[in-house]
Amino acid sequence: MNFRLEHLGLPARDPVALKDWYCHALGTRVVFDNGETPPAFLLQLPGGGALVEIYAAERALPETVNNRLAGWRHVALRVDSIEAAQAELSARGVAFSEPIKLAGGGGRVLFFADLEGNLLHLVERSPGGFA
Repeated sequence: MNFRLEHLGLPARDPVALKDWYCHALGTRVVFDNGETPPAFLLQLPGGGALVEIYAAERALPETVNNRLAGWRHVALRVDSIEAAQAELSARGVAFSEPIKLAGGGGRVLFFADLEGNLLHLVERSPGGFA
C-alpha cells in the first residue's frame, strides 16, 4: 500500500486572513472555497504536492508557537536554496526570528511563523539527501 500526503488541516482564528497570507507569502492558489460562513479553503502549494486546508477554529491556544508540544508542530517546505527562499519570503513580508540551523538528517533549516503563529520552516538538503 502506498501513502502520500494529500493535505494538512489548519484551523484558523480568521480563515480568510490566513488564506490571504498563504496566497501572498507562499504563492499558494485557492483550489476550493466552500463559499459558506464560516469559510473553508483548500490551497495548492506552488509546484503541486500537498494541499493546505484552512477552516475556522473553535478556539486558540497561546502555545501554538511552542515547537515542543505533543502533536503536529510545524510544516517543512523543501527548497533548493534557503537563502533564495528567505530573500523572496522576506520581500513578501515574512519575518525570520532565528538564524539558519543544521537540519536533522543533514542539510539546513530556517523557521518562521504564519499570520497566526503556526510554525513552518524551509529545509534545504544536499542533492544526495532524502528524496
